[in-house]
Formats: sequence, C-alpha cells, structure tokens
Amino acid sequence: MDEHQKIAVLGGGSWATAIVKMLMENLDSIGWYMRNEQTIKHIKENEHNPKYLSSAELQAEKLDLSSDINYTVNNYDILIFAIPSAFLTIELNKLSASLDGKTIFSAIKGIVPETGLIVGEHFNQHFNIPLENIGVITGPCHAEEVAMERLSYLTIACIDENKAENMAKAIQSWYIKATISDDIIGTEYAAMLKNIYAIAAGIAHGLGYGDNFQAVLMSNAIREMKRFIKKVHKMKRNINNSAYLGDLLVTGYSTFSRNRMFGNMIGKGYTVRSAQHEMSMIAEGYYATNSAYKIKEENKANTPIIDTVYKILYTNKNPKKEFMKLTNKLD
Repeated sequence: MDEHQKIAVLGGGSWATAIVKMLMENLDSIGWYMRNEQTIKHIKENEHNPKYLSSAELQAEKLDLSSDINYTVNNYDILIFAIPSAFLTIELNKLSASLDGKTIFSAIKGIVPETGLIVGEHFNQHFNIPLENIGVITGPCHAEEVAMERLSYLTIACIDENKAENMAKAIQSWYIKATISDDIIGTEYAAMLKNIYAIAAGIAHGLGYGDNFQAVLMSNAIREMKRFIKKVHKMKRNINNSAYLGDLLVTGYSTFSRNRMFGNMIGKGYTVRSAQHEMSMIAEGYYATNSAYKIKEENKANTPIIDTVYKILYTNKNPKKEFMKLTNKLD
C-alpha cells in the first residue's frame, strides 16, 4: 500500500466518526460515506456529527462527504468499513462500483448475519478481495474516549505488514497509539466475541452479581475466546495481548459499552425487543451470538458463556436460571 493512497471511511455512527477524527490528525483529505443527507449537511455547516460523538470537532474542509457509496468507492483506494454488521449487506447491495484493487479495512466488530462470516472473510469469499488486501482495525478503544482525546490503543492487523504500518501511521497521534499484527482472522473473531462476553457481563450486573463474579466471568471468557479462535483459525498468538484480552476487558467493564448496557437491560428483565428499542445504537453482540453459536457447534468448541447468552437471547430462557447453571461451569 502506498502511504499516499487516499483513505475513506464508510459509516455514520460513533466508531466511524471516531476513526474520521483520528485520521484528521494526519491527513488533509478524507472520504466519508454516510447515507443520511441531513447529517452530511449538518457536519458541513456545524463541524460535528449531530447524532454520534457530537462533542468531537470535525474539520469540514478536510472532509469529502457523500451519500453515494459508489462515489466514495470509485474515488478512494483504502476503504475503512465502519457500518454495523447488521446493515453491511444492505449497503453493499448498492454497489455498482468495483472493489477490485481496493484495500479493505474492517472496523466492524461483528458477524455478517446473512453469511455467518466475519467481515474480512465475507469480503474475501463474496467479493474476491485477496486476504493480503484485507485488514482489521480493533481495540481496546471506545469511540467516546477518542472524542475526549483520552489515551487509547489500537491494533491494526493485516497479512501485508506495509499496509498495516501505513494505516497505523495514518491513525496514530498524541492520544492514539497503534501496534500491528498479522492475525487478521483471530483479531476480528476476538472483536466479535468480546461483544458477546460483554452482554454476559451486563446480564450478570443486571441480575445483581458483584465484582467478584465479574472477575471470574472475564477470566473464563478469555480462555473460552482462546478455545473458540483456536478451533476456527489455528496459529501462534498471545491471547493476553491488548487486541484480545484488552478489548475484552474494556468492553466487559466500561460504562461506554453498548453491549454491556444491552445485557444489563436483559438482566433487569427487559425483553430483547424492548432493550433494542430503548437503545439508540446497535449492540453488535446480539447478532454475533447467533452466528457464534452456530460456528462453535460446527467446530465443537466448549463455550459455556456463549451457550448461556444464546439461550437467553434466542430461546427465551430465564436469565436468572441460566446464570445459576453457568456459575457451576466456571472456575
């Protein structure tokens, strides 16, 4: 990847806005696709996103905003997808522009529901993007703390080390540190799985479990994550690195975590539908749970936490009773 290639972000939510803010620290021009024309108009006039991360200042003169996904894909070489996984297929169905020769970075922490694939695999298998042209941007990092310019760490994963290094350079600043990895499959699965474990943490909190149990839950979750990822993509990795354990901890414990918030509502007695209606943002872990459960069944992985969350969200099992069963499976 040539470091002078043009970068665009696709998506209009919190994480997309945070990535645009990070890129602004280093780039003079950034493409930005979002479908809402009113939001585009507001950003141009007021230099902030009115719906997400409204405190983040955006330099309008640096932004090439468009509600036409084909314009953005045609005019930019490196495409960072930050569209919620539940809506990715809808947006990609609008494409008439070719993705040939493009470098795709996924900042989507979920699974594509229609295919049951993580985003990198989806682009590889359904759009024939070579794996060396696919990368992942993962945490531990909350968009809200990027907006506040609190010190945050990112992991940029790509088989092509130069592509990873150039993206890291584009995105890092005095408040963003970026490291690189070649584990594009493992880091993306970890980014998906940690949302499920955050839902579990939220359910536990909603049910009244305390910090002692939460610590045991997270300790078991990282080991469960290791077993799951090893089943689907075996390679040498340190599961205690920030891209895995760090991202799990921040999502499981932080008050900014929408997945933890969603789980907390379920634990307090909300139905799935009412909890989704109450939240203004997508809880990726809800969709990921269904796909992860199918994947673990196919690969015969031992995943008691995922199993518990699945039963609660998709088979209407009682959260209190299921967590009582789960407590006997943890150590």
